Amino acid sequence: MHVLYYRIEGMLKREEFKINVDPIINWIQSYFENIESFPVKSQVNPGEVLNALPDSHPQSPESIPEIMKDLDDIILPGITHWQHPNYHAYFPANASIESLYAEMITSAIAAQCMIWETSPSAAELEQRMMEWLRSMLGLPNDMEGVIQDTASTATLCAIISAREKSTNHKANFEGVPQVLRVYCSSQTHSSIDKAVAIAGIGRNNLVKIKVDEKMSMDPKDLERCIILDLKSGYIPCCVVSAMGTTGTVAIDPIHDISRICMKYNIWHHVDAAYAGTAMILPEYQHLMKGVEDADSFVFNPHKWMFTHFDCSVYFVKDASALINAFEITPEYLKTETRGQVNDYRDWGVQLGRRFRALKLWFVIRTHGVEGIQSKLRKHIELSTYFTSFINQHIGLEHLTDPILNFNIFHVRESDDIEECNRKTADLLDKINSTGKVFLSHTKVNGRYGIRVVIGQTYVEKAHVDLLINTIKTCYKGLS
Repeated sequence: MHVLYYRIEGMLKREEFKINVDPIINWIQSYFENIESFPVKSQVNPGEVLNALPDSHPQSPESIPEIMKDLDDIILPGITHWQHPNYHAYFPANASIESLYAEMITSAIAAQCMIWETSPSAAELEQRMMEWLRSMLGLPNDMEGVIQDTASTATLCAIISAREKSTNHKANFEGVPQVLRVYCSSQTHSSIDKAVAIAGIGRNNLVKIKVDEKMSMDPKDLERCIILDLKSGYIPCCVVSAMGTTGTVAIDPIHDISRICMKYNIWHHVDAAYAGTAMILPEYQHLMKGVEDADSFVFNPHKWMFTHFDCSVYFVKDASALINAFEITPEYLKTETRGQVNDYRDWGVQLGRRFRALKLWFVIRTHGVEGIQSKLRKHIELSTYFTSFINQHIGLEHLTDPILNFNIFHVRESDDIEECNRKTADLLDKINSTGKVFLSHTKVNGRYGIRVVIGQTYVEKAHVDLLINTIKTCYKGLS
């Protein structure tokens, strides 16, 4: 991927931007054209990149050509290519050309969008994008949105807001009483555990609720735990339900959980980080039943809506509860427009904020809702195609029912769980060692499973065929 650069000594001047940007753009174009020639998962060994980098920093300027050569020779081999169409691991952090254009412009402008005054367009475009997405997802009109960096941050905001509501806004001033309780299922994301620790509630006060055979939260066990805690002098503070858990994409019964939360006056936060994008499809909006009664909701366009990381959309029914939890206004941030506009630095943890709304604007406008829906349906169809392969394979079976564009399967050659686990782990290792595709794993009730998420922006049937053939070949090599 070597291209021609002009050599410029010292710090580049803005008027010299054009000299080197064309070769860099050519590098990006070459990367797009050749991405399928790279192993999906980096093949370097631990410490290999570190050892290839100089121990000390340069004292004098180095040229762009020198830096780009090291990019090719040192950095690129240590990259796992998340935008590779044969990437099916974890959840996608998919992107798109249109989103990249916006990211380039955002980086060029380099605005710090903490309050309306520092860039009115950033604040007002963000407000409008949240309204567009609210409509696209079918969320109630009384929910207001803000862009966070990740769902982990959004969930932290929800738990802190719930904490302040439960303590009548005293915890920020007097500290957190050790009687607050937060509830989630055993399948929810680890960010819940981290959030209750950061919020001062304490991980010992995080109650994990039982799940059913579909790995969804059991509402009866939730209410049982709440009643027990109330009798023991605890204050139920927040329930975090999942619309698509990380391990198995299980969907909790949102409606039943909302009903329980309203009954006991508990904040209900819905974590739809991955699966929330599917709610743009009318045929899946029934999964949203009960969200209208929830207090907050998060999903990540940077996972399955073709928008560059990071971009997490957080909706809250009572924006004042969120603002009251985070608002601090020193003299240097006081403005005459206060109260007339949204100063989004009061809507979360960070003071400094990137202009993330621009890439949403580009993606939604260039694709249109119909274009986004079409691509989502294509991914689900490709996943269904993969599902049929697993169903027909004599030695493989699903661990859970396929959902959306997600499958999880394991080797099932006997009733010996440990033997099946060993062979499944061995199969995954063989698959990833080929470099042709990249998959990840989880465990379901003690059974080791291989996860397959077909959601990369530019994935085609040919890539799924390659995945199937790779699995077939590697399965034959099992002992």
